[in-house]
Amino acid sequence: MIREHDEKKITTEHQHLTTSHDYKGGWSLYLVLAGIVTTLGSSLPVGYNIGVVNTPAEVIKKFCNESFISRYDVVLDEKWLNVLWSSVVSIFIVGGCTGSILGAVLANSLGRKMATVLTSVLSVAGGLLFLLCQKANSVEMLILGRLLVGLSGGLTTSIVPMYLTELAPPALTGALGVACPMGVNVGVLVGQVMGLDFILGRAEDWPYLLSVYALLVIICLPLLFILPESPKYLFVVKKNEERALKELSRLRGRSPSLLSDDLELLREEVRCGEAATLNGEQEWSMIRVLTDKRLRLPLLLACTMQAGQQTSGINAVFYYSQTIFKQAGLTEKNSQYATIGCGFINVCTAVLMLKLLPRYGRRPLLLASIFSASVILASLAACMRFMDVVSWMPYVCMIAVLSYVLVYGFGLGPIPYFIASELFEVGPRPAGMAWGSLANWGGNFLVGMSFPSMRESIGPYSFLVFSAVTAVLFVFQKLYFPETRGKTPTQVTQLCSRGFRSKPLISPAMSSV
Repeated sequence: MIREHDEKKITTEHQHLTTSHDYKGGWSLYLVLAGIVTTLGSSLPVGYNIGVVNTPAEVIKKFCNESFISRYDVVLDEKWLNVLWSSVVSIFIVGGCTGSILGAVLANSLGRKMATVLTSVLSVAGGLLFLLCQKANSVEMLILGRLLVGLSGGLTTSIVPMYLTELAPPALTGALGVACPMGVNVGVLVGQVMGLDFILGRAEDWPYLLSVYALLVIICLPLLFILPESPKYLFVVKKNEERALKELSRLRGRSPSLLSDDLELLREEVRCGEAATLNGEQEWSMIRVLTDKRLRLPLLLACTMQAGQQTSGINAVFYYSQTIFKQAGLTEKNSQYATIGCGFINVCTAVLMLKLLPRYGRRPLLLASIFSASVILASLAACMRFMDVVSWMPYVCMIAVLSYVLVYGFGLGPIPYFIASELFEVGPRPAGMAWGSLANWGGNFLVGMSFPSMRESIGPYSFLVFSAVTAVLFVFQKLYFPETRGKTPTQVTQLCSRGFRSKPLISPAMSSV
């Protein structure tokens, strides 16, 4: 009886929210500005710092060795130099994991907007350390800078998608959700382009190459202050209805009297929060979200998507891409351009997702992307196995790499970044986003640590491992991931509230969409 009552309630709420009101919301000046400023000033630096360190790696290693000789009178052999370089690279991921955990606390204590401002400040501080570390002859400044930009990256991936989707009207949550991953993809591409010899790829330019992104952050930082705070945060978390309505009116560019749809959605989330309070529940911490049985399935869906985005082997594919392009007959320089071309494909697909997500929804695009990626990874392993045997096989490998990057960008790349904002209500959302971001950085760390050993021991068959992991992700998401387009987070939470027994895909509320 309870289950039947819940399903009827979900269906009724959905019909009310989708048929009773004509205003669906649209793009406004502040909404567009928020998307542009956070994409360029927050998300792009994350991708830039992910992709920029590969080009000047040997030059920076030489600097590290010379610094240790002059300051500590210690000569680092090849082994210890690689250990030091691994520390420089991996401290970025440590910062990312830490930032993901802090994101849940800062999003509620400082607010979504001011927490985003903090990420920009940390990013600028990291860029300043990169710029000065060579003149100061300090490896420690280089490592600290990588830690700070990693911390900024972790905060960005857990806060910015939540901030943007809370600003957006229901019809545009997907489009705004794509903004963060699109910024990351653009950042990786910009980092690759800036590393070309004729731009900042010369040996003496590496401090400028590492720090040039900070100029964009500095330009965007003042604009963050004029953006509105999240009305959902103000209304539901801070209980400041007057300011929430003022910010909502400014955001939508409409009189408060014409915002009945948005206000009804806000009041619905408040009612759910009050019901939780009456049941004696406390504030939503990461531990509480982890232990709440009603949120177990949404949390697993978000975390497996985020971790699976990394364990699908995207970084490994990019690692091998330049070698594959060389074996296909391209020169060193042309191979570098081809790898940049892969990054360009990634950016183009992210832009296309702005149109595809509102039209086709999240579930079909995600499942098609995961399934295709799994098949292509297995094919890539087979092609690379016979690359030296068959003359035309390198070209097949090149096509496989480009195809993988393409299908990755149509679902597995962008959707995991923002999906937690549609799976969780406002109260548990920061903690849910933090867990998802932590899973993403954790998956990145796992692949970074295991891939070199896998590459040494099984070579091309490494991609079979990635293919198998991606196939498992496909099965889990196919069984339990409901379409979130057209439903409020409250409805999605209720659909998944019974964990693996929820069967959200065959609920009456699903058939009504």
